[in-house]
Amino acid sequence: MSANKRPLSPFMIGPYYKPQMTSILSITHRATGASLVVGTLLLVYWLAAAAIGPEAYEHAQAILGSMLGQLLLFLWTWALFYHMANGIRHLFWDAGYGFEMEDATKSGWWVIWSSIILTFLCWLIAAP
Repeated sequence: MSANKRPLSPFMIGPYYKPQMTSILSITHRATGASLVVGTLLLVYWLAAAAIGPEAYEHAQAILGSMLGQLLLFLWTWALFYHMANGIRHLFWDAGYGFEMEDATKSGWWVIWSSIILTFLCWLIAAP
């Protein structure tokens, strides 16, 4: 520690580091990527239950049709659209566009709002 009691290395949690839009979206991109794996396993479980027979399918429907199951499916849908929108953003970055701080912030908000809107549209269209 230095004489003024601040950490010498950039400690990410605490009063010394202000999170930026790009860092928050990067962490969220990684988290949604991991959650997509879990959600896809739930989808595979549901499809396997449908292939096994009516009893297994009813059990899977009871789980995924519950309040918790619906919440997990909703969050999985949001993670899918968020990951897709942020992936498109990264494709623009790969092409050399959007590196200015103002552009990065605007595209970050585009990712957030497009994922929210697409999630709600998907659930409105798919809801019985």
